[in-house]
Amino acid sequence: MRILAIDQGTSSTKAVLWDQDGAVVARASRPLASSYPQDGWAEQDANALWDSVRDAITDIVAQTGAEGIAGLAIANQRETLVAWDAETGRPVAPAILWQDRRGAALCVALLGQGHGPAIEAATGLAANPLLTAAKLGWLLAHHDGARGLAQAGRLRAGTVDVWLLWRLTDGATFATDHGNASRTQLFDTARLAWSEELCALWGVPSTCLPEPRPSDGLFGDLAATTALPAGLPILSVMGDSHAALYGHGVRAPGAVKATFGTGSSLMTLSGSRVASTNGLASTVAWSTQQGGPAYALEGNITVSAQAAAWTAGFLGLPDAAALFRLAGEVDSSEGVTFVPALAGLGAPHWDEAARGTITGLSLASRPAHLARATLEAIALQVADVFEAMERDVGHRLDALRADGGASSSDLLMQIEADLLDRPVTRGVVAEVGALGAAAMAFEALGQPMAAAAQKDKGRAFRPRMDLDRRETIRSDWREALRHLTGR
Repeated sequence: MRILAIDQGTSSTKAVLWDQDGAVVARASRPLASSYPQDGWAEQDANALWDSVRDAITDIVAQTGAEGIAGLAIANQRETLVAWDAETGRPVAPAILWQDRRGAALCVALLGQGHGPAIEAATGLAANPLLTAAKLGWLLAHHDGARGLAQAGRLRAGTVDVWLLWRLTDGATFATDHGNASRTQLFDTARLAWSEELCALWGVPSTCLPEPRPSDGLFGDLAATTALPAGLPILSVMGDSHAALYGHGVRAPGAVKATFGTGSSLMTLSGSRVASTNGLASTVAWSTQQGGPAYALEGNITVSAQAAAWTAGFLGLPDAAALFRLAGEVDSSEGVTFVPALAGLGAPHWDEAARGTITGLSLASRPAHLARATLEAIALQVADVFEAMERDVGHRLDALRADGGASSSDLLMQIEADLLDRPVTRGVVAEVGALGAAAMAFEALGQPMAAAAQKDKGRAFRPRMDLDRRETIRSDWREALRHLTGR
């Protein structure tokens, strides 16, 4: 028995075929381009996004055939908005990426009207343009076509999973899972339902939103829209960060996972809905038909590994891999500190107006020192969120489990262990989000996947930096943040 897991991310779509023992049978990947038409805007072509999924599926079937595939699992980039016409299936606008901040003015207006506490109480999320509600509210306020479709009852809107389900089933399924829904800021995470009050605040008609279901809630059958046979069931849907936590084998509070991607997501199960007082979000990690919701604390870092790509371009290097190699040429950043607030600051500092800064330069500074400072910045942001989680849960967290493309760098993982002063374990497979979604799908079939118990496997990186050096780097970082944010 096999499950084909789709891991739809910001920069690429991966398809991974798993057997029940947790072995990868085949894998395929298709790149995705993003565009940035204005300051603070980030978009993707929604049709190209679907094409990348369809083509990745075709690549898998070309490698292995479709025999033995019991169903499909989906892990997807979260918060990104896709809106389309229910009658034609055509998107009304480009997909508005999770990084997009064009809804900032709407957030400011709602906060100024005193709605912040009510929004956060219902959703566990502070009003933020990175979340879907602000994007959809902006679209309905500024796009005549979207507004007209909403008035006619033809607008369909949701996160990427909703769009993929619609296309995979040829319009038969209009649904999302509770975890993805919890990241929209339109969803009451206690009632596990759309909130009419929140929809009214954001200017969103609830009629355009999908049906929320458990993550293993069975999401319809494939239509004849891919290389797979029609009729195969879609067994699970999870947000990519949620699926990564599941793929690490985390089923109870105590462990923290960090995804080192374009941005970073740190997540730890909280046992119940916890109201953060340290700049984090409360979210639904996943839900199951038998077990109900699993709640988590999460901290989202807006620019993480993307900082490496930016610095590479800034230094005239061909790619981020070249930057990692350059950073390895020196043992220290020699006092250079980079705060990569290239799209504002995310958790736990939350400053939409912040802009990136580089401090500590001297005549002795070289490109390698900035490269090293970039890797340190990625690690320091993760450390800040990790420590905010410790304050919220009220006890020490002992280790970090890492995944995502940048986690393949031994140097970055060692820097993270050194600056966090905790062991860091890199996942046993690169596609841990796809693993988590597949594990959920196997469990939906009543056939648990052996690999879901692999939480203690993978390479471990242990702290080896002396205390004085660690404190110097972290002190320089805190000072740079204070200079940038004024607090």
